[in-house]
Amino acid sequence: MTVGDDGTPRSGAQVLRDLVAQGVLADQVGVDFLGIGEHHRPDFAVSAPDVVLAGLATATERIRLGSAVTVLSSDDPIRVFQRFATIDALSGGRGEVILGRGSFTESFPLFGLDLGDYERLFSEKLDLFSRLLTEQPVTWEGTVRPPLRDQEVFPRTEAGLTAWIAVGGSPQSVVRAASYRLPLMLAIIGGPAQRFAPFADLYRRALTELGAEPLPVGVHSPGHVAETDEQAREELYPHFKANRDRIGAERGWGPMSLEEFHSEITHGALYVGSPETVARKIAATVRTLGLDRFDLKYASGPMPHSQLMRSVELYGTRVIPLVRELLAEG
Repeated sequence: MTVGDDGTPRSGAQVLRDLVAQGVLADQVGVDFLGIGEHHRPDFAVSAPDVVLAGLATATERIRLGSAVTVLSSDDPIRVFQRFATIDALSGGRGEVILGRGSFTESFPLFGLDLGDYERLFSEKLDLFSRLLTEQPVTWEGTVRPPLRDQEVFPRTEAGLTAWIAVGGSPQSVVRAASYRLPLMLAIIGGPAQRFAPFADLYRRALTELGAEPLPVGVHSPGHVAETDEQAREELYPHFKANRDRIGAERGWGPMSLEEFHSEITHGALYVGSPETVARKIAATVRTLGLDRFDLKYASGPMPHSQLMRSVELYGTRVIPLVRELLAEG
């Protein structure tokens, strides 16, 4: 959920309309991918990202559209495949799905699921989803849903559905992504990016040992872009802190201090500042981890729509071209 420029909370309906406007702008200014998260709580407006993505599919021309992430554990793999195959069709082949367990658990009681089955739900549903990606008749049996026997699933895509696995940083999850031969998205939301280098290396080694071809590795981290470093920090801090403190109160974390905020920008996972500052930090992360993709989580807390729009504009027109220049220099 966001606020207006005057600090007044915007309705959930308006936030959804604003998100579509942000996606259209991202398409126009050269951003390559827009990912929309899934939440089932009052401080987030989007509970059905695939519906928003379907709307964006017909309102954009070139940007790839996907989830960030789809909470597969509390959804049905067949319905997830069908919805994102539909987005792929509406967008002319630009649909993606990033599968994960998510960092929130509200969807489990909402859909009548037991958190005690957390691991089994994700493991079995991922196994089924990986088979659906072949777009051939599926035979599958598990414990979390009825079995399938030579079941065909529609719609089929024109060139296959792109699917990633999002990982928070456990070796087992990294190896699992490799075992299913799916691209890896590392969610780095705190601490220096270089501490995730062992996970990227483990993923690549696992693929090699499995005899699989190399696959993309990406990173998803929060940030904000403004004209200057000072402006970016001043704009983001109150909203980032509000979001972090609300979640922290639920999970037993202490309130975020200004010093911690600045430390995460300087040494950690916050990509905040002028276009030049953010571009240099992204390029350094790409080099350190050997990345194929970097996704900036540009919305954190109740930041106003106008500031989010400007951040998207600067990211597309100035940050992305500069990152490419820096990487081309070697």
